Amino acid sequence: MTPGNSTARAAGIVTVVLAALLGSAYALGRSLVPDQVPGHSTGATTSVDGPHYADQPSGGEPSGTPSAGTPSPGSGPAETGQEGSEPDAGTDNLFGAHATSGSARLALTFDDGPDPRYTPQVLALLREYNVHATFCVVGENAQNHPDLIQAIVNEGHTLCNHSWHHDVGLGTRSADAIRSDLLRTNEAIRAAVPNAPIVWYRQPGGAWTYPVVSVARQLGMTPLHWSVDPSDWELPGAGKITATVLTQAQPGSVVLLHDAGGNRQGTVDALRRILPDLTSRFELEALPTDPT
Repeated sequence: MTPGNSTARAAGIVTVVLAALLGSAYALGRSLVPDQVPGHSTGATTSVDGPHYADQPSGGEPSGTPSAGTPSPGSGPAETGQEGSEPDAGTDNLFGAHATSGSARLALTFDDGPDPRYTPQVLALLREYNVHATFCVVGENAQNHPDLIQAIVNEGHTLCNHSWHHDVGLGTRSADAIRSDLLRTNEAIRAAVPNAPIVWYRQPGGAWTYPVVSVARQLGMTPLHWSVDPSDWELPGAGKITATVLTQAQPGSVVLLHDAGGNRQGTVDALRRILPDLTSRFELEALPTDPT
């Protein structure tokens, strides 16, 4: 065998060995990466939005959260009362919930209130920058603090039903149980503001299921998700909350924040930093009371 043939043969062996090693590394890497849900272009997720109620898990995806491989809304029976398809919902497992504002404007949303310590601070900051937002309120908090519900409405903000007791597993219950929970929450809200429209529903934890979406629509409420989540419920600090929102915000974003459910001073402090920047780059709006 000539030296040239030996060199070529050795090079061929090296190539085969490298290819095999790369293939094994790729397979190992794939096995270590969780399956990703396709279509996450909006950044929408189904993470738990906070371990702040006694009956709620401390982290991770809640039981009942649709996972990758869950049939899309179009693969099952038609939803009662649903008309047409929703704008860019982000992922199949949102079951048609809105994940954008539906316009070029950016929407700030505040979950879990009202809270007598933090909600007034949020309202004051929004008033200072002439910004209207959407408050996804918990029924028992609305019942306990009707004055804050009135203040939210009087200052031009939009209300959203966020279940009676922030029940992450609500979507796994019967349709009758879901309906009772949502109606009870609406009744508490309307006891404070009888004529205020309640046209949005946000499932705690973003744990959307076909039954909870279907019942919400039957009751005249549009399911609302989000596209920017700084995970402020994890108490990362005002700096991190600010950086996440300002980096990820874009026209049409729905930003998830919290004004209750735990220590929300970090969120309030972040909002003080966020508003000057966002108002200089975007038009901010409360989600409309006529989402159709």
